[in-house]
Amino acid sequence: MSSTLPAHEASFTAPPAGGARAMSRSTGANAYVDRLFGWAARAAALVTLGLLLGILGSLVVGAWPAIAKYGLGFMASTVWDPVAEEFGGLVMIYGTLVTSLIALVIAVPVSFGIALFLTELSPAWLKRPLGTAIELLAAVPSIVYGMWGLLVFGPILATFVQTPLQKLFAGVPVLGALVSGPPVGIGILSAGIILAIMIIPFIAAVMRDVFEVTPPMLKESAYALGSTTWEVVFKVVLPYTKGGVIGGIMLGLGRALGETMAVTFVIGNFNQLDSVSLFAPANSITSALANEFAEAGTGMHQAALMYLGLVLFFITFVVLSLSKLLLARLRKGEGTRS
Repeated sequence: MSSTLPAHEASFTAPPAGGARAMSRSTGANAYVDRLFGWAARAAALVTLGLLLGILGSLVVGAWPAIAKYGLGFMASTVWDPVAEEFGGLVMIYGTLVTSLIALVIAVPVSFGIALFLTELSPAWLKRPLGTAIELLAAVPSIVYGMWGLLVFGPILATFVQTPLQKLFAGVPVLGALVSGPPVGIGILSAGIILAIMIIPFIAAVMRDVFEVTPPMLKESAYALGSTTWEVVFKVVLPYTKGGVIGGIMLGLGRALGETMAVTFVIGNFNQLDSVSLFAPANSITSALANEFAEAGTGMHQAALMYLGLVLFFITFVVLSLSKLLLARLRKGEGTRS
């Protein structure tokens, strides 16, 4: 009986010496490329962290004269007088927070409705063009939104919203104060609505994408059990995608907090807090920086503006941290239930 192995078995048991060397060189090259890729990824992360720390450090250094003079009282003062070099940031902080809150209150339900329609209710022929149109809204420059808000939307808001509301709530203690003021079409509400229009495409696009990643089997099973579309969305889709939904909302909020040009056109740029009216002119941190930084001389005025930038930085940081804590709590609740 012959002990000779078949040719294909011999090739596996005794590879040629040249082939072994080639495999060794290939393995070494792959390991080198893998280490190089790891170093590049670490370098990118360190560069990002370095840029963040550099921006924070430059803001602190630039704002230090104002920090040393005013301390935390800067955020509680409504005085903004460059001539007397007395500065407080409460008016700008109030305008930033209120306009962003108005934008979220309007944009989140509208964005949810858009995402729900595109993923659950829209006919197939309408999904792509409607989705493209929504994404195109995100590409419109902010200055275009600002000009449209000032020249078109502002007069419409003053004529058809503020004036009728003032007549309706005349003499009513609280509601009358909320709609008081000259009907000029610029102010906190106008800025909030313009911001809402700007962030709707971002939130709607994220919600649509996360709704689409829900496994079809989960939705089909719910429909098979007799659930309505409303029940499927709120009992299946939203619990499965709540992390992405919250992320989309935080993305829109960050966009609203940092918007400059559109807000500058329609908020009124008024550095006093004389009224609680939603139609009263006000100011925001970004619009104050855009309007005054180029003309601010070296000294306390420039330091106060840098202090405002530092405050906006920390507002954004707090919002992001709260969103992370909320997501962590939701995941912890899911783990506890499971």
